[in-house]
Amino acid sequence: MTVDAERQGNPGRRRFVRAGLTGAVAVTAGLVSATPVLPPDASVGLNGPRPHTPASALRALATGNRRWRTLHERHPDETRAVRQTLVAGQHPFAVILGCVDSRVPPELVFDQGLGDLLTVRSAGEVLDEAVLASIVYGVEELRIPLVVILGHQSCGAVAAAVHADETGGRLAGHMQYLADQIRPAIDHSLTGAARVDAAISANVGLVRTRLAAEPVLTARIEARELAVVAARYELTSQRVHQIAAAPPATARS
Repeated sequence: MTVDAERQGNPGRRRFVRAGLTGAVAVTAGLVSATPVLPPDASVGLNGPRPHTPASALRALATGNRRWRTLHERHPDETRAVRQTLVAGQHPFAVILGCVDSRVPPELVFDQGLGDLLTVRSAGEVLDEAVLASIVYGVEELRIPLVVILGHQSCGAVAAAVHADETGGRLAGHMQYLADQIRPAIDHSLTGAARVDAAISANVGLVRTRLAAEPVLTARIEARELAVVAARYELTSQRVHQIAAAPPATARS
């Protein structure tokens, strides 16, 4: 829908979409006040007050991952009371852009519960318009202070992209889109498993760089209201650790 069409043709459409994601009552009030409207107890979960800054959100994720990898999971925010509270609206404290891999569910990896994380998943953390719009929605409409791009060890999507690049072949159907998007992360100075593993980290860094350059996110980053972090999950240790943003693709060609 174009901007003009949205303004003139169907002013209720945008409100309807938001209502479906955040709760009609909370969103309608939020549009009037221009600030998030939360249910009475939405800012407090089993882990205490919800994080409201990038640093506190990152600490909450790190603490949850520590519980996960040491087998001290708490599975917070799953009670009947929490479920009833969330009917009125949501206030997640982090957006997680992760892979579709079934071994890396963000709520488990970070030991979080209902209403805690806004999760967006695509194979290889590949960005497209829908993924990007979903992330921006979380930041702009829900005022989420942290975006984490979460890659992981042994990523099949990256391995397939590397293989296609090496052989000159094409992946079946729409999967070629994934290979095309991941290709800039491939370091041709490496070989074998090292090339795949390095591409996994580089791909996350490139996605992080691209997100941080989005004007609407950049403005919040510069205002210190938002952090966009590149991270990687190791299947062998279950540990999530931050990684540096990747250099320009030309440096690895």
